[in-house]
Amino acid sequence: MTSEKLYKAFIYLILFLFALSVLIPVFWVITASIKENSEFYASPWTLPKGFNFENFTSAWREAEMGSYFLNSLTVTILSLVILLCTAIPCAYALSRFHFRLRRAVRALIMGGLFVNVSYIVVPIFLMLVGLNGIFDTTLFLNNKVVLSVVYAATALPFTVYLLSGYFESLSREYEEAAYVDGCSHFRTMVSIMVPLARPAVITVILFNSLSFWNEYIIALTLMTDDRAKTLPVGLMNLMKAQNAAAQYGRMYAGLVIVMIPTLVLYILLQKKLTEGMSVGGIKG
Repeated sequence: MTSEKLYKAFIYLILFLFALSVLIPVFWVITASIKENSEFYASPWTLPKGFNFENFTSAWREAEMGSYFLNSLTVTILSLVILLCTAIPCAYALSRFHFRLRRAVRALIMGGLFVNVSYIVVPIFLMLVGLNGIFDTTLFLNNKVVLSVVYAATALPFTVYLLSGYFESLSREYEEAAYVDGCSHFRTMVSIMVPLARPAVITVILFNSLSFWNEYIIALTLMTDDRAKTLPVGLMNLMKAQNAAAQYGRMYAGLVIVMIPTLVLYILLQKKLTEGMSVGGIKG
């Protein structure tokens, strides 16, 4: 066997072991979600004797996972809309136009890539509490719109970084032809440049939707009302409650409810995700 074949066999072995390390826990959680409690006391590692789908209905209704699911869905969609409406014009302007503060604005936005969200959660919370005090309201906490704005703001640096790199890779002949036809800068961006940048836009949507859906720390801090909590926060509360009540099947059903949407989305669109990531980056 040649060294090249040995190298490939080693790579495939590493990839296989890595795949097992991901698939085995996922498989175990899914099988645990359809078990009855008595099966956990016997042996948690055996396969389920039947399909106990009551765990899912119980988690969805009694544990209010359905309400948390809708909250997460609303926040994720709204965050993506706010992010795209701000990041696309910003990235387009930074990549295609030259103005006096262009370098300073780009440096400021790119500096956000090095800010860990966990470090600024408390300042964000204190700022919102201060705004509540100034305006004598409770509007800025337990508000899905405010949470969506915070999500979009934290995702803005990476999104601008990725989109501006893709816009810079596109030929300027498209814009010149549009200007000859009388298109404004805004119409050129919306009708020509954004469709051409579809791979990068799809990557931004996929990457950030997964991030917003699974985000926990900010949602835990800003959404203290049970009715406003998102799915990851609700899941943690469910896990604490079910550990005390020894309802393990319902707990794992809640884990599956959180996990399935992201798994399906990634499996269906992983090719476009990797294609878009390969073209990202800032030139010059």
